[in-house]
Amino acid sequence: MMEILNGLSLGLSVAFSVSTLFYCFAGVAVGTLVGVLPGLGGLATIAMLMPLTYHVAAVDALVMLSGIYYGAAYGGSTASILLNLPGTANTAVTCLDGYPMTKQGRAGVALFMTTIASFVGAFIGLVALVGFAPYLLAAARSFSSQEYFSLMVLGLIAASVLSTSSPLKGLAMVTLGLILGLVGTDITSGTNRFTFGSLRLYDGLNLVALAMGMFGVPELIANAGRVRSNIVDSKSITWRSMWPTRDDWKRSTNPMLRGTGIGAVLGALPGTGGLLASFMSYAVEKRLAKDPSRFGNGAIEGIAGPEAANNAAIQTAFIPTLTLGIPGDAVMALMMAAMIIQGIVPGPGLMTQQPDLFWGVCVSFLIGNIMLLILNIPLIGVWVKILAVPYWMLFPAVVIFICVGVYSINYSTFDVFWVMIFGFLGYLLAVLRFEVAPLLLGFILGPLMEEHLRRSMLLSRGSFSTFVERPISASFLAAAALILLWLAYASLRGRARARAAKQHAALSE
Repeated sequence: MMEILNGLSLGLSVAFSVSTLFYCFAGVAVGTLVGVLPGLGGLATIAMLMPLTYHVAAVDALVMLSGIYYGAAYGGSTASILLNLPGTANTAVTCLDGYPMTKQGRAGVALFMTTIASFVGAFIGLVALVGFAPYLLAAARSFSSQEYFSLMVLGLIAASVLSTSSPLKGLAMVTLGLILGLVGTDITSGTNRFTFGSLRLYDGLNLVALAMGMFGVPELIANAGRVRSNIVDSKSITWRSMWPTRDDWKRSTNPMLRGTGIGAVLGALPGTGGLLASFMSYAVEKRLAKDPSRFGNGAIEGIAGPEAANNAAIQTAFIPTLTLGIPGDAVMALMMAAMIIQGIVPGPGLMTQQPDLFWGVCVSFLIGNIMLLILNIPLIGVWVKILAVPYWMLFPAVVIFICVGVYSINYSTFDVFWVMIFGFLGYLLAVLRFEVAPLLLGFILGPLMEEHLRRSMLLSRGSFSTFVERPISASFLAAAALILLWLAYASLRGRARARAAKQHAALSE
């Protein structure tokens, strides 16, 4: 406990510096903005703003990118409630009851309650981050290369299978990401791999160009022709219309706490995150409700629980990333990439070698969430007005920002062309319903997995048994194998049911 208090004291001195406060405010403000605007989202924005991490201090860069991440979660509910269009994927479930509340003239109450639920979930999730990270770090100090390799295998399989609609497509994208991560010069042998004689590929593919192309450009293409309508008049949302009734508070309190618990647990597990947490919270509240028919028709519990779960999951998602160096989703992979760009190696050594960074970032989360309360409740009318900005004005500016951002890294037009290539590839994959998030995880974790694999094989003199002889490593591999067996079983059972349904339909005819 004393270690945590000392760490928080150090974090306060870092987080309250002028530059860190500025980047924290900039991050949460930009995050709220992109969350409000459907079609952008925090992931694409973080990818576009990654070039800034080359020019600012490590703490400030991580604080800003993190602020965009959880700020987008706050703002994403605005479009879900007012337009029935989720600002981010994690706030899709908010549409189910948020938009019916808007049609009932209770948009202000819905917006106010989502902000409160988001803050409660984020605050308790932050407490879990600060409380459990040191203990997880103590356990991680006993890890060797075998455990890290096995844990990365488990994380990639879990992320590709559990967080995608098609597990097989998710595994295919992870494999593609691992292959792309091989491009460049092998650090151990100096051999050039998949460079095709191009000197520009000796250093590997540009991570920022890949992230911008895969996430930013496809979103622009997919939403370029979208026309928004039914914008709520900002003048109709007043302080009086926003204040919940006593019954609203009573119905929302327990769902907030339950949703926070669900989100805090799922957020720390690779491959789950806020999306699964929000939908699971909604399902739990509907099952516990005395009158489940209210859900889908403006039940305030249907927005309080999922919003708390979503934001709690976002905070606890930093636990495995900061303490183990294992990102659980694509956003955490980008965070990890930003740290690597700064020369920081996330993992067990982060808290001891750079405690100012770890605790400064953690304390900034609390400051950022307090800023979001100020930004979201008094300025709701401003965000409603921003929803009226037409896409034909917004997206050309974003395209220019992408090109300038990626060019500013190496001052190379070659990287801009890679953005175009990855953009069209990402759009094609989206059309074919391949989710690109597992690809990014594979691309970032691939070189690290290769390094730990080679180190393990060197220590064991080429024996693969080293991965199952160590109990923790064997447990991780066993969990990965169980996930794959479950996938195979579910696939076979689905085919059997489909075959039985066809036979039944043929007999009935």
